[in-house]
Amino acid sequence: MSGAAFEVASQATTGPLTKSRSPLAHLLHALNQPLTGLQCSLELAVAGRRRPEEYVRTLREALDLTERTRVLVEAIRELTDAQPTAEVEETFQFHELLRDTADDLRPVAAALGVRLVLVSSLPLSIKADRRSMATLVFRLLESALALTQTGSDLQIVVAPELEQLCLVVSWKQGATPQHSPFSRQELALLIAQAGFERAGGEWNHTREGTTQSCTVCLPLASGLSQFNLADQPRSSGDSK
Repeated sequence: MSGAAFEVASQATTGPLTKSRSPLAHLLHALNQPLTGLQCSLELAVAGRRRPEEYVRTLREALDLTERTRVLVEAIRELTDAQPTAEVEETFQFHELLRDTADDLRPVAAALGVRLVLVSSLPLSIKADRRSMATLVFRLLESALALTQTGSDLQIVVAPELEQLCLVVSWKQGATPQHSPFSRQELALLIAQAGFERAGGEWNHTREGTTQSCTVCLPLASGLSQFNLADQPRSSGDSK
């Protein structure tokens, strides 16, 4: 079996998402790649008589492409199943939620050899469904942890900027996950992006060298409109 089919499926869009493409559209576009590779692989397998070892190689490549397809379908299903529900909005301090979530993940960080560093500014309040927001924050931090290089820091910064609260999660990229940029860890970030955007947030994902940053900005619940991110005193939270 030629590796042509496998190469077709391995060609993936890299870099952050463009503003013109939604997470769902991005996933649907990505799904075409392993499906095309799988079809090509099977067509080659039945094109003529081949040696047994070639059939075995074809089956292994087809199984890998099927697994990649299944992972993408699972992500698509999670996005489409997340329909708006009757959420109970309340005003709460975001830093407390963030601190509690980070504390829950410290054992995971320790097992991965990553140091969680929480940097905060003022107590900042937002109005949202607290349970849904906690789930989104957990998903974001858990995904970032899985992508962070062992022995380095996962930095979490929250501070006001104009009329918004900005959460910035930064990490040094570890080993490139298998099937990047559509690995399970990276797809989890994509799902977190969709959730924050449904909650009214603005999302930005950037890469600079080996450092990646995800920024989420949410409307503040109260009028902290004159604060600037660079002017605020910051205090380090507990770290591992």
